[in-house]
This record gives sequence, structure tokens and C-alpha cells, in this order.
Amino acid sequence: MAPMTQSSPDARDTEPHDDSDAPRHETIDLGHITLHTLEWGPVDGPVAVCLHGFPDSAWTWRLLAPELVAAGYRVVAPFTRGYAPSDIPRDKDFHVAALAYDAREIHRAVGAGPDAVLIGHDWGALTVNALSHRSDNPYSAVVAMSVPPIPAIRSAVAEGPGAVRLLARQATMSWYIGFNQLPWLPERSLGWLIPLLWRRWRLRRPGTPRPNYDLDIDRALAALPTREHRTAVLGYYRAMLRPRTDTRYADLSRDWLREPLCRTLYLHGADDGCMQARLTDHVRGVLPHGSATAVIADAGHFLHLDSPEEVNRRIVMFVAGTRGDEQGDTGPASFVD
Repeated sequence: MAPMTQSSPDARDTEPHDDSDAPRHETIDLGHITLHTLEWGPVDGPVAVCLHGFPDSAWTWRLLAPELVAAGYRVVAPFTRGYAPSDIPRDKDFHVAALAYDAREIHRAVGAGPDAVLIGHDWGALTVNALSHRSDNPYSAVVAMSVPPIPAIRSAVAEGPGAVRLLARQATMSWYIGFNQLPWLPERSLGWLIPLLWRRWRLRRPGTPRPNYDLDIDRALAALPTREHRTAVLGYYRAMLRPRTDTRYADLSRDWLREPLCRTLYLHGADDGCMQARLTDHVRGVLPHGSATAVIADAGHFLHLDSPEEVNRRIVMFVAGTRGDEQGDTGPASFVD
């Protein structure tokens, strides 16, 4: 694990200090895999399943979870397949289809009801969008952050002035995806690659204090304690070029490329250093009725850590609307330049 770095004087403190916000450590046996989770809130509350991305861990939800609990939810945040202490799957399948299958099975395994919601960031967002396309999606609403639905990305890079420049810039920003395809070298490089990506993807607007992500980086590295875990997590990227999946997940293999059909809240950081905010230009056009979108000012790729008050407010109000609560509304679904 990389050593903790010294916090800057103006860094925002994003770690809660109230012991009541501490999660429970639980396990979920899905039959084909056992996942470890962080859980907050009443065991009999409506369920909010929260899926992290790369390079991150289930701890990324520590600021959102107490707000969902205050709204009555039981929050279930798994370490997704391959991230310790969860299992490395025996089938070694890390396609989005496998992640979507896990998310669907979590709903069943925790006894979630029809009012359950699914929230995802980064790879979690790809998973959310894949399951949202399914007619057998058991979640009443979904929230996706930082990776737009693939049809919206395709429209953004194919239409309008500056599309070639947009695509070229994004290809440069996504260099790490190609690097992660290499054999053995990425496994040996995550100790420096993960801190580098957090630095490049975080909020970096001049004059704006940068959040202190040291603890998040350490927790991301702690979820990859062995070479096998590192290979598993890199398998998410390598599976993008190997579309064949285990037969268990085969019927979900194309859903991540299609439009969401479930009521969706999509959020993106205006200063995202991983996925340009311009890639969200066509998100509204691919979401179903009752959905909402917003680009959050003063936020980078980890927008739920950069601007937690704004992001938490939008998410809580959106899911409250799913339950029919009077306060359920996201306000104007507008983009912030």
C-alpha cells in the first residue's frame, strides 16, 4: 500500500467524524460469488444498493450513505467482484454483464422490495445503465454518475461541431484504458497508477480547494492486496475487448450498449478529468420519462466527494420521488456550465 501523503492546508476534510455514520461489515452469498459489503441504516428499510468504480472501493459512499439513511434507506455498498475482501469469481469473468448480474442478484439476496434503488459511479454507472435497459431490472429507479450511457457518448462524438476534437481529447484522457490491456505490467504499476489517476481526475479548477483523497487512495489500494486481485480489477478493462462472457451472463452482454429504460438520474462533474462533461450533451435524449440530468459545478470525476452536499441533495430528492414522498423532486434538470 502506498504511504499516506501530507494533507494540504486548504484540503477539504471529507471523512465523517460521527461514529453513528460508521457502517456495518456484512457478507452476501449470491451463490456464484460472495461479496463483502458496507451497510448503513435500518435492516428493514427500503434498499439502496451503491456500486463503486475504479480505482475506488465501497468506502466511496461514506458521505452519501448517512443522507440516504436519514431518508429511511438501508444502504448496501458491496466491494464489487475482485475487490478485497469480496471474492475473486471462479469464472474469472469481469464483463459489465457479470457486474449487472451481480447487481440483480444482490436485490434478491438482501430481500429488497420493489422500491429499491440502484446507484453507481464510474464502473458502477456502466453497471447501472446496463441493468436499467433490462425488462427484468428489479430496481424502481437508478442513479448513474461520471460515465454517460453509451448511446449518449456515441451521439456526442458523432454529431455537432468539434466532434473530432472532442474524440481526440477523450482518447488522450483515456490513455490508461490502453495501458491496462498490457500483460503483467499494469499489475506491477497500480501502486503509482492509482494515485496518479486520483490526482488527474479530481477537481482542479484554479482557486478551488482540492479535496484530500489520501484515505480514498489508501482504501482503493487496500482492496487490491495480491496480484490476483490486481489482475481481477484490471479484468474489467480487458473484458471490454473480449465481448464473450460466461454462459451465466450471456443474455446481458449487450445491454450496457443500449438506452436506459428505467427512471434515471444522471450526474456528472463539470471539471471531470476522466470523462469530459461535453460527453453528456446528449444524455437527456436517451433517458426515459421521469428522468433528470445535471452537470455539477465545482466537481471532478469523484463528484460525490467533491460536492457532496449538492450531489447528495439531488440523489436523496430523486429517490424520495421514486417512493412517492412529497419532497421527491430534483428541481430543474439542467446542465451547469
